[in-house]
Amino acid sequence: MNDRRAEGVLLTGVYGSGKSSVAVEMAYLLEQQGEPFALLDLDYLSWAGQSTGDRAAEVRTIEQALGLPLKVARLTVPLPAIEQRLASDVTSGRRDDLREAAASIAAEVGVGLEDVTIANDRPIGAVAHEVMTFLGWLGRV
Repeated sequence: MNDRRAEGVLLTGVYGSGKSSVAVEMAYLLEQQGEPFALLDLDYLSWAGQSTGDRAAEVRTIEQALGLPLKVARLTVPLPAIEQRLASDVTSGRRDDLREAAASIAAEVGVGLEDVTIANDRPIGAVAHEVMTFLGWLGRV
């Protein structure tokens, strides 16, 4: 029986930084290790609690709601890479997302909330491994 205490990670970053893709890869790696896990994608669920504009308070609210320790890993990607990622989907919404990403990068939205910053400028598997290494989640079985 696994008696380790559950812990969580919140992946943050601007739109197009690869949060969902990295999370899915991490879930795959945890499954391969036989580790129990749950994946919640806040792009679909939104933020927890009432939005106050205070991202640090929102992170604390998520941690309290989950009832477990939470680390924050911020993924960074240069704007040209985000543009390239979004190029295959040329909808008006994607153009809006790109403008929002550019504004968020310029305003450094969310910077300072993280426990670690990881560049997502290489294959998703390598980024997921780096996040999991930081968390101590690789090879825990």
